[in-house]
Amino acid sequence: MDALPIKRALLSVTDKSGLAEFASFLVEKGVELVSTGGTRKMLQDAGLPVTPVSEVTDFPEILGGRVKTLHPNIHGGILADKDNPEHLEVLREFNIEPFDMICVNLYNFAEAARKGLALKDAVEQIDIGGPCMLRATAKNFHSICVVPGVEHYDRIRKEIEDNGAISLALRKELATETFSITSKYDAMITEYLAGHDA
Repeated sequence: MDALPIKRALLSVTDKSGLAEFASFLVEKGVELVSTGGTRKMLQDAGLPVTPVSEVTDFPEILGGRVKTLHPNIHGGILADKDNPEHLEVLREFNIEPFDMICVNLYNFAEAARKGLALKDAVEQIDIGGPCMLRATAKNFHSICVVPGVEHYDRIRKEIEDNGAISLALRKELATETFSITSKYDAMITEYLAGHDA
């Protein structure tokens, strides 16, 4: 798939700068927004229609937010190859709606490390669902667009304004950057854990 129209997007971000404006633009273009926790509250406070992830998964966020998006209704919608009829049939069979865009940035573990938190507290800032969604979306860039940071909002907006869709070239570029981000994130956590006693 070359040109990807955006009809359904999941937004779950730590850095919320510029998000309300970006999400408002998406809504104006007819995009359905799905979101989690604090991001969903911010979007609702901005007056935007947003579907809670728990409504998509039919399961509440649990374990203090540790488990929110780790669910087939989310990852099936991310990982389905839209050019593969068998994948589309599975989505229909299990009533899973595909996503077209995943906009995620990660818990700020670097800040937790700088604060010198106790190890038990610091590990709470290790993002699990975020990297899973980022990596899944980046893997499936032929069918979905990953947005790994606020610095990409303007470029995404321009492609939609100019073409009504996101190009394959931009999706591949963002996927490449995403794998760089997640690998650096894991390396930072590895270094931190190696330097602290249990």
